Amino acid sequence: MNILILGGTVFLGRALAEDAQRRGHTVTLFNRGLTNGSLFPELEKLYGNRDGDLAALQGRQWDAVIDTSGYVPRVVRQSVNLLARNVGQYVFISSISVYADTSQPGLKEDASTVQLQAEIVDETNTAYYGPFKAQCEQVVQSGMAGRALIVRPGLMVGPHDETDRFSYWPYRIAQGGEVLAPGRPERPIQFIDVRDTAAWILNQAEGQQNGVFNVVSPDGWMTMGRLLDTCVKVIQSNAELKWVPEDFLMENSVGEWIEMPLWLTESDPTIAGFLRVDVSRALAAGLKLRPIEDTIRDTLAYVKTWPHDRIWQAGLNHAREKDLLNIFLRGFFAY
Repeated sequence: MNILILGGTVFLGRALAEDAQRRGHTVTLFNRGLTNGSLFPELEKLYGNRDGDLAALQGRQWDAVIDTSGYVPRVVRQSVNLLARNVGQYVFISSISVYADTSQPGLKEDASTVQLQAEIVDETNTAYYGPFKAQCEQVVQSGMAGRALIVRPGLMVGPHDETDRFSYWPYRIAQGGEVLAPGRPERPIQFIDVRDTAAWILNQAEGQQNGVFNVVSPDGWMTMGRLLDTCVKVIQSNAELKWVPEDFLMENSVGEWIEMPLWLTESDPTIAGFLRVDVSRALAAGLKLRPIEDTIRDTLAYVKTWPHDRIWQAGLNHAREKDLLNIFLRGFFAY
């Protein structure tokens, strides 16, 4: 296949480019050339800006385009309009954040998506991430009728993840000692190794599969307790998990998801289904997950390549974690 990737040098795009090359596909990358520009010297690279400078794509044809970087609807419309006649399939990477109601587990692809209620001027406001992605989906489906694959990933993890939302845990447990673990060990969580997402997307592109798919681990596949216990085992750490109930975390203003990665309070009824979406369609279409041990091992190996002065994007800093554990373990026996 002849594949165009919009992006291609960061996380999912990088995983797609690597896997597509291994499969023998011809891969072209289109981006600004500002991030990881030295990657993939063997690939054709076209440079421009998605917002108004797509000249490098004019007159070219590809079997499929994989849009890993679309976020603003009017910008996505530009690439759709330009490529509609020149590509066989448009693969758009969306998000499970598009769902309007995440209060119930088992969200399927036909559930309602959140809609913009007014014209948004500030396109950089991340509060509109879900509505923007939902509208981008509509743009792609309209412009590429019958030739659009909409991928709604959950949390993607693994090597080259710069968000630290998963990487924090292998890294922290490798340090050993008392580790603050949030909420119930039995609490369900969902995520997927980015390489498994990439492999599934390429399988669908090769088979010209269209439609909308949630792509993450199945509900019930992973709990917070199993993840952290497996980290301890794989890393052979002396870490001692200290499970802290969420009411204590909330009373002490511990931030969900970013400060405390993979933790969303179960007391919030609006997010009960956010980490429990239905992925039966993707499973039926061949979605496969690698062992969690491999993801933990490879993520830690990647973290070890970072410079020592790198600023973490997520996770408790060591002093804050120590203070919280001191308060919880040695002062608040009511918990």
